[in-house]
Amino acid sequence: MPAAKLFVGPQVRHLRQEQGLKLQACAARLGISVSYLSQIEANQRPVTSRVLVSIAEAFGVPPEVFEAREDERLIADLKEAVAESAHPGAPVALSEIRRVALQAPGFARRFLDLHRANQRLAERLNLTEEAVALDEATAASSLLPYEEVREFFHDIDNYVDALDRASEALSDAIGLENGEPPDAKIIGWLKARQGVSVVRAADGELMRRYDPETRTLWVNPRQPAETQTFQLAYHLAAAELSEVIEAELAQARFRTPEAVDVCRVGLGNYAAGALLMPYRRFQATAQALRHDIEALSLTFHTSLEQVCHRLSNLQRPGLRGAPIFFVRMDYAGNITKRHSATRLRFARFGGACPLWNVHQAVGAPDRFLVQVAEMPDGARYLSVARSVAKPSGRYLEPDRHFVLGFGCEIGHAHQFVYSEGIDLSGPAARIGVSCRICERNDCPQRAFPPVDRPLRVPPHERRAVPFRLD
Repeated sequence: MPAAKLFVGPQVRHLRQEQGLKLQACAARLGISVSYLSQIEANQRPVTSRVLVSIAEAFGVPPEVFEAREDERLIADLKEAVAESAHPGAPVALSEIRRVALQAPGFARRFLDLHRANQRLAERLNLTEEAVALDEATAASSLLPYEEVREFFHDIDNYVDALDRASEALSDAIGLENGEPPDAKIIGWLKARQGVSVVRAADGELMRRYDPETRTLWVNPRQPAETQTFQLAYHLAAAELSEVIEAELAQARFRTPEAVDVCRVGLGNYAAGALLMPYRRFQATAQALRHDIEALSLTFHTSLEQVCHRLSNLQRPGLRGAPIFFVRMDYAGNITKRHSATRLRFARFGGACPLWNVHQAVGAPDRFLVQVAEMPDGARYLSVARSVAKPSGRYLEPDRHFVLGFGCEIGHAHQFVYSEGIDLSGPAARIGVSCRICERNDCPQRAFPPVDRPLRVPPHERRAVPFRLD
């Protein structure tokens, strides 16, 4: 597949105006014509690799600043939102969507904000109607802060630079090292620096509880060892890095206090993961082990889910890890965690494609399922799925079950141990984002028609899917 064209107009215009340069002076510095520079800034022409290097050198910025990932994510999000909002029979061409995203990114983001607000209102109305019908006093609005926080992490590419670097520095100060259980050093640090005593005692379903008056931190020993370690790291990071966390919360400007509280926990979890798996050491180890999540789990004394989540955080400018996607899904198909540093996008307003191997992992507990998958745009991915269980610690309480899905584009598959023995150029599973926006005309597994295309029902024939798409 030919390389994607790179449009960097808004970034170049911002850099030029920031330095007070006119078009003619900037073009002379770059060694290109004024008309070419004007077309670049208007996103009418992509940049060549030579011009990109010239721009980076002229303005003293790393080439990573101009990566297309942000534009690609904006186009993908806008495409899905437009499909949700379109009237039947009046689809919007992808070329129009791309033009809006590239030439008017501020307008595109505002449209997405309005679309998300409309989705939240629709969800709130549906939940309220259900609550009234069932005579239940359910507060539908309680779901909204979680969605707002999810959008926050999505928009920042699941990477918080200041917090990540501070966590890495704290890990070095404590002296955490690969292969060495971190509990003793974390507990010693808590005692010496904060006067906190750690007690391991069962307390119902609580995983962690802290009493600020007695400075006692209880950790539930019925939880897996990796979970106990993570809870210790959470308390330490949340206390030591509270100023960094509060600064990030202030900058995010959430709409409600509830969203601030939810995100505070999310940032605490982020810091705990970055503390146990510090960026540079974790990235180097991941590359050396070819992203074997079981080996990484043993090396850093973390769970498989914690490793997958951390792999999706490796977005530090100038030191990016292998671009992966990561998703956590429950057995009902609800996506509870998601991130993609690749072109693969997850359904944000509906269910995932049933042909994706994350669904098959439900029936294959404790096994790795590997799939070569192809999206409608022709991009191919190495997709790995694994079911995991979080034990409750009690016979009468059900365990929690999830599926972890992660992978990369085929071009990076050699960096992953899961590509061994797989024919990466062979037949691929033809998946999509979700049925409601899938472009395929011939999928026998389609659950319902796309929202932005007309359909017809042949009166004299019957196929696996009872309708045809025009």
